[in-house]
Amino acid sequence: MATKKETYSEAMGRLESIVARIESNELDIDELGDNLKEAQKLIKFCREKLYKADAEIKKMLDEESSKE
Repeated sequence: MATKKETYSEAMGRLESIVARIESNELDIDELGDNLKEAQKLIKFCREKLYKADAEIKKMLDEESSKE
């Protein structure tokens, strides 16, 4: 699961690793379920990071626009 100190890049790397293992049929049925749960958590973590970054960028652009 993604932790607070984990970076977006680290989470994406873990997610890519899970996807590669699924695509190559390396996982048995028990591992598949656990890996899918972890992938869901990583996707949520990455999505939240992206939304937060997007909001911060929009805020900075809005502040810069209001100065002009």
